[in-house]
Amino acid sequence: MHRHRKKIYSLQHDINYDNDEIKLKKQGTMTMTPRLNKLVLTAHITFSVGWLGAVAVFIVLAVTGLTTMDIQLSRSVLLSMNLSAWFVIIPFCLTSLFTGLVQAFGTKWGLFKHYWIVVKLFLTVVMTILLLLHMQPIDYLAGVSTKASFSNAQYAGQLLDIITKAGATILVLIAITTLSIYKPWGKIQFRQNDKYQQTKMQDKKKSLSFYMLIGIIILIVIFIIMHLFGDGMGRH
Repeated sequence: MHRHRKKIYSLQHDINYDNDEIKLKKQGTMTMTPRLNKLVLTAHITFSVGWLGAVAVFIVLAVTGLTTMDIQLSRSVLLSMNLSAWFVIIPFCLTSLFTGLVQAFGTKWGLFKHYWIVVKLFLTVVMTILLLLHMQPIDYLAGVSTKASFSNAQYAGQLLDIITKAGATILVLIAITTLSIYKPWGKIQFRQNDKYQQTKMQDKKKSLSFYMLIGIIILIVIFIIMHLFGDGMGRH
């Protein structure tokens, strides 16, 4: 009897799974199967959280390299920072971006259907570009650390600059994670239909908060870029 019930439950589960998949495909809201969707979502969450954790470890290494009195330890730390940036942080960053795009295009969420997805994409792309640009000073510090005359006190400014920007990265990644959890602001309205006109007044506050957030994000990005090209990349 128990086996019979188990078979019936399994059959009902398969039927419901197939019906849900057919329904979603008819609606044109997905191109991935639910199982593939879960796999991509798992990968996206794993690499996104891994990116955050890798940057946190990078900051610990940078602080150690800045504050230690042991020159040999400082050399080792700078080399470790370079390796972790190239072989952990960058791959996790790019994979997080790629899986996020696959998730958006392959499911009902879409890439430009929701405000939170657009903002999250914008922040992720900006952080990826800045990360790649910041590899030059990290490579430089790793190179000079192998010289016999190296002293971490000589490069305290560069290390402090990297620590500050890595800390800003942590804050942005936390903001991206928060957007993924709360999914604020609702859908993007491309046309003003009757339903949209009825709810327009209710959405004014949400729109205002959205534009305020966009403005703050733009100011932060401008500040980072000006700081980066103003003196961050020129310190050698």
